[in-house]
Amino acid sequence: MEVTYLDRRTLLTYFKDPPTLTTERLKLRKILKTDSEDYFEFASDPAVTKYLLWKPHDSFNFTRHYLSYLQGRYRAGEFYDWGIVDLASGKFIGTCGFTSFDLTNNSAEVGYVLSRGWWHRGIAAEALTRVLDFGFNTLGLRRIEARYMADNESSRRVMEKVGMVFEGIRRDALLLDGVYISVGTCAILNDEFKYRS
Repeated sequence: MEVTYLDRRTLLTYFKDPPTLTTERLKLRKILKTDSEDYFEFASDPAVTKYLLWKPHDSFNFTRHYLSYLQGRYRAGEFYDWGIVDLASGKFIGTCGFTSFDLTNNSAEVGYVLSRGWWHRGIAAEALTRVLDFGFNTLGLRRIEARYMADNESSRRVMEKVGMVFEGIRRDALLLDGVYISVGTCAILNDEFKYRS
């Protein structure tokens, strides 16, 4: 197998102005300042942020400032998330993308968050599949992984639905607000991935 390496210049090329990705039901596009209202709707929901590393947004103003900040991160090529938009309604309902890249080992980590009203419809898996496709078939990554707090079985099910393989639990690997949390990892390799829209 020929080894290819993703480099910083390629990342900048793609993510300074991320391409729009589509699936049967979704459009994945750059997150915009005009998404503030829909973004605040899920980012302020404690049920949505329960298993995330950030706390619920406490005001609409905070969300507006955060989305303004993201525009600078995009321009610098240092933010790798897409906004998830429902094609039928045009509503911005979550995010999905890469949380980090390990260029030395040609791998990446992915993450996703979805507004509570859109849970249990296969939306997260559909968006994640499209991001995996981009990672493997456009960026040429070898490995993509995702991590979840060990009691968040719903997130693990999303990972396994898209073909990721459970690799184990790192016990008490995360200290968050004075509490130790065990973290699970699922991953998929390039030659294991089969695109399903």
